[in-house]
Amino acid sequence: MTKINPALKQILTVNNLTKKFGSLTAVDKLSFSIEKGNVYGVLGPNGSGKSTTLGVVLNVVNKTSGNFFWFDGSTSTHNALKKVGAIIERPNFYPYMTAQQNLKLVCKIKEVSENKINEKLDLVGLLDRKDSAFRTYSLGMKQRLAIASALLNDPEILILDEPTNGLDPQGIHQIREIIKKIAHQGTTILLASHLLDEVEKVCSHVIILRKGKKLYSGRVDAMMKTHGFFELKTSQQNELLQVLKNNTSIGEVKTENGLTTAFLTEDLNADTFNKFLFENGIILSHLVKRKESLEEQFLDLTNKN
Repeated sequence: MTKINPALKQILTVNNLTKKFGSLTAVDKLSFSIEKGNVYGVLGPNGSGKSTTLGVVLNVVNKTSGNFFWFDGSTSTHNALKKVGAIIERPNFYPYMTAQQNLKLVCKIKEVSENKINEKLDLVGLLDRKDSAFRTYSLGMKQRLAIASALLNDPEILILDEPTNGLDPQGIHQIREIIKKIAHQGTTILLASHLLDEVEKVCSHVIILRKGKKLYSGRVDAMMKTHGFFELKTSQQNELLQVLKNNTSIGEVKTENGLTTAFLTEDLNADTFNKFLFENGIILSHLVKRKESLEEQFLDLTNKN
């Protein structure tokens, strides 16, 4: 793996960013950083401040207070944004023009060479439809063309706001696979989403927002790094609960419809646990070890805040 110069590692730094619309605080003292080579998800329900945050760092929404800077901070935002690709609105191309013609126009506006058009169309799976008019494209194809357009300047970071919104399952899958492919090629990605499934499948890092405030920022796998839980069934329900109560590896215990869920406070494999219960006279008819999902962690986090 290529070593990254630490001085060049930071792509975006946000410090105490606040944006108010009258009495409404859309973004509230938000701080986070984006590092090169990762896929970041800004996760939160509608109204959590995701799109506003992206709008501010892309210079289309004015901040109220706080600050942000791109790369090492020595480049103006205007010049830094030349190294950024972004889609924060619905794809907007000329309907009567072909995909290739539309991208040639984008190249003129961005003042970049046209020699990457076919490469980017191929990347998003539209090379065979490059001579088709934009109006003949499905919604998913339009979104993929927008991604190709955002990549024409070979940006260091690609920013996507709700990239799969409104798409059917096939379209969602195609966009997610393209995002993974772009990330694999070394482009840093920052995407806003309200879909936990999207972040869990695509992102390496997550920033969770609620009502403009940051609840969590860090690696997705670190957030999900709990010791998991056991699902248990036995005809000796009362005896089981007593044995679990006396085991220091077990924390919270829940029972519902005959299924007991025992949350772990430390690592414990199923074989060892089953043996322990057997030695204490408990015979199980069901034992499954599971990990908490991002959704469970997210709900726990938002309920606490």
